Amino acid sequence: MASLTIRLDDELDRTLTELARAQHRTKSDLVREMLRRQTKLYLFRQARQAIQPKAEAAGYLTDEDVFRDIS
Repeated sequence: MASLTIRLDDELDRTLTELARAQHRTKSDLVREMLRRQTKLYLFRQARQAIQPKAEAAGYLTDEDVFRDIS
């Protein structure tokens, strides 16, 4: 497993410490989870942006349009 060193301001460190304590987890575990979520969200947004022109051309302008056709 690789490691990464980052610097946190005092407020962020306190918040992260409180979250870790409340969830009985390590700060490293929380940060890994947060990075995974942000990475997946970024990739999802990139994919959505790439397919949006084709979806709009096919008449899919909203999420409801998609749900209507797959439900």
